[in-house]
Amino acid sequence: MTIVYILLALAAGALATFFLVRSNNSNVFAQQEKETAEKATLLLKEASTEAENLKKTRILEAKEHFLKLKTEHEEEANQRRNQLQQNENRLKQQQQELAKKTEQNNRREAELDSLRQQVNAQLEQATLRKEDAERARKEQVQKLERIAGLSADEARDQIVDALRVEAEAKAASIIKDTLEQAKLTATKDAKKVVIETIQRTAAEHAIENCVSIFTIDNDDIKGKIIGREGRNIRTLEAATGVEFIVDDTPDAIIISGFDPVRREIARLSLHRLVTDGRIHPARIEEVVAKTRANIEDEIIELGERTVIDLGVHGLHPELVKMVGRMRFRSSYGQNLLQHSREVAKLCATMAAELGLNAKVAKRAGLLHDIGKVWPEEPELPHALLGMELAKKYKESPEVCNAIGAHHDEIEMTSLLSPIIQACDAISGSRPGARREMMESYVKRLHDLEKLATDFEGVQQCYAIQAGREIRVVVDADRVSDDRASKLSFEISQKIENEMQYPGQIKVTVIREMRSVAFAK
Repeated sequence: MTIVYILLALAAGALATFFLVRSNNSNVFAQQEKETAEKATLLLKEASTEAENLKKTRILEAKEHFLKLKTEHEEEANQRRNQLQQNENRLKQQQQELAKKTEQNNRREAELDSLRQQVNAQLEQATLRKEDAERARKEQVQKLERIAGLSADEARDQIVDALRVEAEAKAASIIKDTLEQAKLTATKDAKKVVIETIQRTAAEHAIENCVSIFTIDNDDIKGKIIGREGRNIRTLEAATGVEFIVDDTPDAIIISGFDPVRREIARLSLHRLVTDGRIHPARIEEVVAKTRANIEDEIIELGERTVIDLGVHGLHPELVKMVGRMRFRSSYGQNLLQHSREVAKLCATMAAELGLNAKVAKRAGLLHDIGKVWPEEPELPHALLGMELAKKYKESPEVCNAIGAHHDEIEMTSLLSPIIQACDAISGSRPGARREMMESYVKRLHDLEKLATDFEGVQQCYAIQAGREIRVVVDADRVSDDRASKLSFEISQKIENEMQYPGQIKVTVIREMRSVAFAK
């Protein structure tokens, strides 16, 4: 733009000169030439001013750019200088640490050399002492041989003979004491063996607590239940976890198992299968699964009937369900639901005689053993567990304390608590109410099943044959055939090491592979 303005100014000057020259020749255009010259002069001034301003602007921009570049360069130089300083400091620090480590290593080497010299000196001294001791021992032995008139071998033989005589005398004494102790404990051991034998063979006791009878119209049905090569009965036993005894009793099938819920599921499933007539492995598994689901409804219905019969109202549905589950639980051979009903009625009578609330007493009597039917393995005693359940389901403080205190595990805080304790003792201690051995027997079977389920790959475990056999069902995807064989041996070894039982226990590991597809 500056050049353009300059050119325009030069052109204007040229025109002005041209017109001035022509003015000498012509006066007509003298005035116009004068005006044109003035305009040209004005344009020349404006162009000069614009050029000066533009020059100043360019100079300022150049200075700003130079200052910016200078600032960036100084910042970059400072950063590099700081980085170099840091690297230099780090290198100095590493050199100092290396010097310290070198000094420590030198010091340790010096200490090791000193210790090595000390050990060598001690070894030399020990060798000298050993030689001196050996020399002194030989001299002492020679002196003793001269004094005693015997050689070392002869003295050794005499000492050995004396020790042998003494050991034989002590052994004879120990054998005598052992025989006397055996005679003292023989009667006790014999009673134990007899009790364990009775436990395994007590027919009436087993029939009442471990056996259910399923009546059939004719023995032809037994063949269908057994199935080809025993497939049906094996499937029934594997699905229900109980033992089916088919051949012992005519027109009846015996269902044997220590768990009353399993026996009831097996009995109802067998009834449905016989009524339907279709008995094969797939149908058996389907019916057992449906029956297991329906048994929960039956438990709830049984609990509702019980609370209605006793006149206990407003009970939480979960507590009602637990009351129904008592029907399938025994305590020392006594049915838990029957025991709880007896305690409830006794509590109501005793509370009425003492002028207390009979309904609250009946409620506490019914629920006092509710902790025994908790489905999970309890960490608390059943009385404290029952108290926690009662608190959870909003029972009154009197009822909760009576449940928790009926075995003196907490302090009694109401008059209702000693009544529950007394009535529980009356119902449990009456003649023929309980059998102590049954409780320990069922506990042993529970422990036997739990022991086998702790192994990896075990799906289900059932104790049958009155605890003489345990059947273990494993996951075919996780347990191979070789592993199944080893698993049976490992379970048997663990049973031998951790449990006490009469006779022997047969361990059967079942590995079944199934492939399922659907045709659509």
